[in-house]
Amino acid sequence: MNAVKVAGWVSLGIGILIVIFAGISLLTGRNMFGFTHLVNFFHAANSFFLISVALFLAPVQFNVKKPE
Repeated sequence: MNAVKVAGWVSLGIGILIVIFAGISLLTGRNMFGFTHLVNFFHAANSFFLISVALFLAPVQFNVKKPE
């Protein structure tokens, strides 16, 4: 399950980067990565945030315990 946690952190990091890029795009007034509207950044970030929540909750849902 360590790989699942790492994937969750990576997904969370990508979501945070997308929100930062949205702020930069808003401040500079330029379209980044082909997103023409600012809300598209937040749709993409929301997807990564939901994936990270699901990956963090997966060990809890499946009751994974460390071997003794």
